[in-house]
Amino acid sequence: MSITKESELIGMKEISKVVGTTLKLMREYAKVGMSTKELDEYGGKILESFGAKSAPYETYGFPGYTCICLNKEVAHGIPSETKIIHEGDLINIDVSAELNGFWSDNGGSFVIGEDLHNHQPLVNASKEILKKAIGSIKGGVKISDVGYLIETEAKKSGYTVIKNLAGHGVGRSLHEEPENILNYRVRTNRKRFKKNTTVAIETFISTKSNNAVELKDGWTLVGNKGGYVTQHEHTILVTDKQPVILTGSNGIWE
Repeated sequence: MSITKESELIGMKEISKVVGTTLKLMREYAKVGMSTKELDEYGGKILESFGAKSAPYETYGFPGYTCICLNKEVAHGIPSETKIIHEGDLINIDVSAELNGFWSDNGGSFVIGEDLHNHQPLVNASKEILKKAIGSIKGGVKISDVGYLIETEAKKSGYTVIKNLAGHGVGRSLHEEPENILNYRVRTNRKRFKKNTTVAIETFISTKSNNAVELKDGWTLVGNKGGYVTQHEHTILVTDKQPVILTGSNGIWE
């Protein structure tokens, strides 16, 4: 959305702090032996305590308050009592919500307990690439140039990007223009980031795959070539200088 008055910025800051705080608390709450359903219900209670509504549940009828992926799941993982968290698992939590007519989105991947399967380098790469991508954004910058930066940095680290998942505008709804802030460059895309707009920037960094495919449950996405994928996401306010990170309360860079 385009921020045109102070009340809109305040609204975006409030909901962004809510989703960021929820993500951080869920990450800290996640433990070995816990089901992803229990973790999701904990997140749902946090959102409720702030008076916020789960965006995927409200918008799409998603069967959970948050999207939680384990190991080879890429996105839109359905919380379940049968999905149990084990030591060394790669987990991703994506939290988006609405409060007072404003929407915000954020996410992060991390390893539970000891890194038994060497997922941490992938997690670290995703976080650092997101930091570089966001640091390059200001009004007038081509969206495709940021995609090029993400893909180039992924290749430097020996990884690929998921090409059919993307960041997006956010504010008065969960997905707004620009709809496709991709993790690679599309030369024909001449759209630019606009000053005073709010967007969700997210990385999808993979060990093998370059596309996400949907499972029969109608929600869960996995990589087309297998392997693992990490995602990190912040909602930001684009300025003519460094962007303002609205979801900084999630602590994904700490």
